Amino acid sequence: MANRSRKLTPKASKQNQPHAGMVKRIARKPQKKLKRGSWLSSTLAIAILLSSASLIMAFAWISVLFIFNPDQVSWLNRILPAWAQIPLGNHERPQTLKQIQLDLSKKNQIFAETLLLHQDAKNSFLLPVFQQRANCEFDCEELVELRVYQRSEELEFKSQSENYYYLAAQLPVTGPEESFVISPLLDGTSELQDINISLPLTEVQRFEGGTPLSGVWFNLRGQRQQGSSAFAYGHIVYYNPERTNLLQMLSWTSPNGQLPKWQQVTSDGTKELVIDQTIGLEPHLQVYQVKPLKLFLKPIQLEAITLQSAALKDSAYQNALSIARSGLWTPAFEWLKFIKKQRKGVLPKAAQAQMDLIRLHSQLTKTQAQKNWASPSQEVLADLIDGRWGKALQVFEASPHNAQEIVTLLKADEKRLWNRTVAALRVNPNRLEVQAWFALILAVQQGEGHANSWLKAQPKITKDDLAYIQDLLARLNGEGAKSQISSTHPSEIVGTVQPITQVTSTEWLQPNSPADLKLMDNQVWYQVEVSAFHNGKRWLNSPFENLNPPKTSPAKFFWETLGISSDPEIQIVVWLPNGEQKITIATIKAVQLRGKVLRLLAAGPKIPENQNDVLQPKPLALTNTALEWVQPSPITLQELHQRNPQGVKVMLSSVWQSLQQSSEVPAGAIPSFELMQEKLGDWPVQVIDLTNNAQPEIILTISADAIALLNQSTDGIQEQNTEQRRDRTIILSDSNEVIYTDFTGNYLQRLSAIAKLSGVQSLALLVENAHNYSLRRWSEKNQRFE
Repeated sequence: MANRSRKLTPKASKQNQPHAGMVKRIARKPQKKLKRGSWLSSTLAIAILLSSASLIMAFAWISVLFIFNPDQVSWLNRILPAWAQIPLGNHERPQTLKQIQLDLSKKNQIFAETLLLHQDAKNSFLLPVFQQRANCEFDCEELVELRVYQRSEELEFKSQSENYYYLAAQLPVTGPEESFVISPLLDGTSELQDINISLPLTEVQRFEGGTPLSGVWFNLRGQRQQGSSAFAYGHIVYYNPERTNLLQMLSWTSPNGQLPKWQQVTSDGTKELVIDQTIGLEPHLQVYQVKPLKLFLKPIQLEAITLQSAALKDSAYQNALSIARSGLWTPAFEWLKFIKKQRKGVLPKAAQAQMDLIRLHSQLTKTQAQKNWASPSQEVLADLIDGRWGKALQVFEASPHNAQEIVTLLKADEKRLWNRTVAALRVNPNRLEVQAWFALILAVQQGEGHANSWLKAQPKITKDDLAYIQDLLARLNGEGAKSQISSTHPSEIVGTVQPITQVTSTEWLQPNSPADLKLMDNQVWYQVEVSAFHNGKRWLNSPFENLNPPKTSPAKFFWETLGISSDPEIQIVVWLPNGEQKITIATIKAVQLRGKVLRLLAAGPKIPENQNDVLQPKPLALTNTALEWVQPSPITLQELHQRNPQGVKVMLSSVWQSLQQSSEVPAGAIPSFELMQEKLGDWPVQVIDLTNNAQPEIILTISADAIALLNQSTDGIQEQNTEQRRDRTIILSDSNEVIYTDFTGNYLQRLSAIAKLSGVQSLALLVENAHNYSLRRWSEKNQRFE
């Protein structure tokens, strides 16, 4: 059985195989039906999911637009009921320009003409909004708001026939307070009533051309009459296109009615805003620079250039700013130019801005001082404001009438002239002209006793200077006519002389009758053109701008002023071809003043004629006591080198450079000291103090033959120079700088002599020019001979 069973097992498995295949076939048929139903349901699910995702993304995008720019989804309001309208945030619904104007009219507001913000006026504009002032009879519209409108870009409005605009920015406007507007007229002690009253703004003006940055600048302004002053005032507003906002940058006021303007003041390439607050002859300019700020809504500011703190830690610079703050703009600017030159033309940016501000004021005061004024007091005021102390004194001394008119000016001065003299004395307490004006102002405002006490307390004032200023003080009381010029002072006159053949009596002033203009035997007429003279108090130099003779007895005025009454003789000096001097004595007969040229008519013996005008000095006229000649003993450069070897080395280099600059010797490298010493060692020099600083200067006289030897060629053949020239002079300071030279290209300029003048501490140079002689003295201020 067991064996049978094992045999039957394979058979049974074979019989079962077909049945298994049948089961498999039966199972496949229902499987196909299940897959077709699954595909339909999947497709529907995917469609539902995609639709849902699209709706979600659409709503998300609408949400983003609603958050950042509600106007972009304003079109939905057309299909949404009233209760479901989308709020547009802070933006109003876009309107046409007519709708905007209608809304303003309903609010009793007045719309002005629109102003451009861009080249295309359709895209955006500024709309000034005005309002009628209450209880007003004329000029009653007051600016209350500025609005910026931009064109709507939504499809709903862009497709319309008219342009629609939405309000992009607005700025409420209130005028500046009255106290601020009239503040330039106040001295700091006056009290105002109703100081909190805001003054109306009546106009809006766009700054055109040359404004800084990419935005738009506007000037909101108004006007007010305050006494005799017509004030202009307002605000400066900036529209920032990057932030789409309006910024009020500053308030301004101008007592002379001038409007702010953009102009190039500094050298940084960006224009500055200049506000003119000048009153009368007193300049006052406010200059503002555009400066960046680290603020999102206000990225810039207008910052004033001030002189309150020095931008450079230098005592000279600080002194210059000090006198500028007092109103002495031109002296301060000249000082700053000297400081800048010492620093090789480079100043820090802030210091350069301060210098440019001072220069701007100096240009105004210079222009005023150069005008021809009909009133002596106005002329003196313009001169003092510009720091021209000496010129102002000449006007004061010209006549008693001038003095009395200037007294009235000094009485009315409200510290502006006083502050200038105080500042000038603080820098240089020993300057005679400033001391004189300080004493005059002190005497007029506090009494002559105070002035005399102050003068006597000055430690370095000389007796002559004290007497001179006290004489000026005497004129304040109308005593100028009595003590103006001593009629007994000796004549001290220097000038150029030439013979003339014809004299017209009516052209000359003379104390006696015209019949006295007659020559004696062997006499000829000489015309003297005066270069300088002493009026009994001080030296006056040509041109004589403020020599104003009275209409009555002008000849007597000149006779006393020139000292001719006590000493009418004048010397006429000529140089003969051999170098010898020939002196002739002539007598002054008459005086003539034409324009600014003063001439004398003298009679005397005939002088020898100049045979060679080029090689011989011009004839010189001078009175007996005019000059005291100074002739230092000459030494050679070789001897000077033994005394000061290092100084001579530096000096020779300066001399050679000066000769190169005047093309007397070839340009190129400076020869060695040994070679220069060999060629220049025998040249004569004189050593004397000419600048009154207790240090000697070196006077080097150079002949034409000496120049020819310097140009001698290397093969020993001397270059021929057929042009004949006179000796010329170079003067070097104690620091070996050239402070005077005849090698200027003007071959007719020559140093003729060194002289001592009466009443003057420093020595003077008598210089022959193309047409006349001049006396030059060292100017401590300008560091040159003038």
